Amino acid sequence: MALCLKQVFNKDKTFRPRKKFEPGTQRFELYKKAQASLKSGLDLKTVVQLPPGENINDWIAVHVVDFFNRINLIYGTMSEFCTDKNCPIMSGGLKYEYRWQDDHKYKRPTKLSAPQYMCMLMDWIESLINNEEIFPTRIGVPFPKNFQQVCTKIVTRLFRVFVHVYIHHFDSIISMGAEAHVNTCYKHFYYFIKEFSLVDQRELEPLVRMWAAGVALLISPGRMA
Repeated sequence: MALCLKQVFNKDKTFRPRKKFEPGTQRFELYKKAQASLKSGLDLKTVVQLPPGENINDWIAVHVVDFFNRINLIYGTMSEFCTDKNCPIMSGGLKYEYRWQDDHKYKRPTKLSAPQYMCMLMDWIESLINNEEIFPTRIGVPFPKNFQQVCTKIVTRLFRVFVHVYIHHFDSIISMGAEAHVNTCYKHFYYFIKEFSLVDQRELEPLVRMWAAGVALLISPGRMA
């Protein structure tokens, strides 16, 4: 029997502290609107659509931060199963390997273990969403011109967390009774990135191939209802 959400995902195991929206801000109001739509039972394809009259960058910012929090929580809960010994390479099966690169320590694509990659990824995203020049929170402060490009890179790398968790730790997801919650989060994430064309189709291939291989319960990006 599946456990309730609070039992499955222990907030104490969050990989990084949750990013919160400041009450009274436009971003906070958009976040509440998005959460209300989710709880209303609306189809997820409809939920991710930009509400009339809202700024697209604000809407994307709210979702990127929310998905960071949720995926951060999922991986934090799964991290005891994802170790340097069990996952010496950050991969999505035998065919897909993800190497880390940034503008500081790793200036060239570098092979890391999955836990190391996840640590670098969450630190990198956290630094971006806390940067007022990239994710401005003050009224009247515009988003940078490359904001959507930055978000594309963030969600592309977050998608790789789903790839790794599904392909290498799906048995643990099932044993925890968490598959329904992970699948729903993934489905919501998938509809969002497709709605705004934020992830290249080639990045989606590992989970398409996994579905084709007949893995139970996985929601296929190419065959969603």
